[in-house]
Amino acid sequence: MGSWFDDNVHRIVGDGRSTLFWFDHWVGGTPLRFQFPRLFDLAVNKDCTVEEMVRLGGEAEGGVWEWRRRLLAWEEESVRVCSEVLLNVVLQDDVTDTWR
Repeated sequence: MGSWFDDNVHRIVGDGRSTLFWFDHWVGGTPLRFQFPRLFDLAVNKDCTVEEMVRLGGEAEGGVWEWRRRLLAWEEESVRVCSEVLLNVVLQDDVTDTWR
């Protein structure tokens, strides 16, 4: 069970520079660390922003994904699904991220 804040407030991504990819509630029903807990556990960089993920290449084979160990086949499929989130992200350089 989440808190009132977590259940009712999420980030609106503008430039993506102040929205944490894994921790902030910015896409889907919950933060990505809860949607993809195994990937979160294995990720080396847990503090990356949405802007960093997009800039460094968030596609499944992109340079942003760095893992503590080699992934199993089903984990690689989770990366593909998670990376699809980034395909629809359009950052706006002149708009800062906000809470709603």
